[in-house]
Amino acid sequence: MISVLNLAKRFKDFQAVKDLSFAAQAGEVFGLLGPNGAGKTTTLRMLSTVVQPTAGTAKVDGFDIRTEKEAVRRNLGILVESAGLYAHSTTREHLRYIGNLHGLDGAGLEKHINYLIDVLDMHDFADRRAKGFSRGMVRKVVLGMALIHDPLNIILDEPTQGLDVVSTRAVRAIIQRFRAEGRCVILSTHHMDEVERLCDRVAIIHRGEILATGTPAELITRFGADNLETAFVEIIGAEALLREAEREAADTTRR
Repeated sequence: MISVLNLAKRFKDFQAVKDLSFAAQAGEVFGLLGPNGAGKTTTLRMLSTVVQPTAGTAKVDGFDIRTEKEAVRRNLGILVESAGLYAHSTTREHLRYIGNLHGLDGAGLEKHINYLIDVLDMHDFADRRAKGFSRGMVRKVVLGMALIHDPLNIILDEPTQGLDVVSTRAVRAIIQRFRAEGRCVILSTHHMDEVERLCDRVAIIHRGEILATGTPAELITRFGADNLETAFVEIIGAEALLREAEREAADTTRR
């Protein structure tokens, strides 16, 4: 279980996250949704103990992210959007290395490596070096690295971003398996169809604040929408989304 209580983060004059509170339960996929710049990534970085909160706290299976960081890391697996691999190391070597960092070794570690290779369908590239891996292959290996210590709590940041249809379906099946195994999953994604399919409950945040929480079906009904994407636009506000799109277009033009 991951519980968040009045969590906040300020960077100099910018308040990135404002007084967030929510709880993600064991056996649940909890969606954390919002436009770019809403505070999702900062929130996830605080939960993973990478960023120190300015105020408030969170607990992972009862361990405080401020005062019990090592225990939090032992009980949490994290897949971040920007994660990469060492080009000259194999899939198996990546998994073994991260396992060693968690204090795992010997036959038990090798057994779990083989289990992850099987579950994530990585047999074809288990002993290949990562150089030249497709994006789908990289995501599977990084997901395996996040799971090597068998955590009961998992954070997934855009797990299907840039994947082909086959790889996307595989990752979604894995997330459903996590729920069936009783794990707590926090999922951050821009794919609303994915959220409707996978998430038991969601929190929608904008400018660092939670605007709405509930099941996808509850939010659709509450805002008189046909689907979650339409409800999301209603909650965030079409004007705010338009401004975000204009900023992204301007950034792309400058690059």
